[in-house]
Amino acid sequence: MTRTDRPDLDAHAAEVFRERWPEFIFHDDVPKQYLSRVEEFFARYDIMVLDDDGAVVAGGWGVPLAWTGDVNDLPSGYDDAMVRAVEGHEAGTAPTTLSFMAAAVSSTHDRRGLATTVLTALTGRAREDGLTHVIAPLRPTWKHRYPLASMAEYAGWTRADGLSIDPWIRTHQRMGARILAPAARSMVIEGTVAEWESWAAMPFPVTGDYVVPDALNLVHIDRGRDKGVYVEENLWVQHVTPAHR
Repeated sequence: MTRTDRPDLDAHAAEVFRERWPEFIFHDDVPKQYLSRVEEFFARYDIMVLDDDGAVVAGGWGVPLAWTGDVNDLPSGYDDAMVRAVEGHEAGTAPTTLSFMAAAVSSTHDRRGLATTVLTALTGRAREDGLTHVIAPLRPTWKHRYPLASMAEYAGWTRADGLSIDPWIRTHQRMGARILAPAARSMVIEGTVAEWESWAAMPFPVTGDYVVPDALNLVHIDRGRDKGVYVEENLWVQHVTPAHR
């Protein structure tokens, strides 16, 4: 079901997402400007999975946007996909593609295949609506363990079976997805030094680049300007749809 079917469960759904991402992720300025319109325009692509007691145990959402199918025409990442979808809708541009934006499963329901359930449901809705591509700017689960490695390098690390070392990338690969390219500027999060110290729960005593828990890349702190900047690199993948079989 979609959130519009059960708006009373919004808070429960938000909790599922909150437990899966670090605090700083929720301070990206682009969603602050566009998310209300995403919820208004694209409610069909915002779904929840409930357990037998009616509690939210998983959810996910995406946005329809125009993409030619050329890697060079990909949005720069999560933020740009949201902007392209909203502004394209307002301009009357016909979408061709669904971009998964986020999916989360409650920690109490891990390893039950619910993420695949969510993504499969979203893909089905895209197919019903005549969209020919399904893509996603992935935030790999284990990339934060290797913040000094580029996303391109990390994406090439595989296990003996040929699949990625990363659990989230593997989930998509098992659904037939292929890696397209890094999303070099997927999210940009800025704040004061005090804000960053609060978000990261660590002090930043001098100007420099820092390894921050759960950050995929380094965070740059400039104490002279009282500013911290984090540019997150994600990974574009493309799912197989009937048009590509």
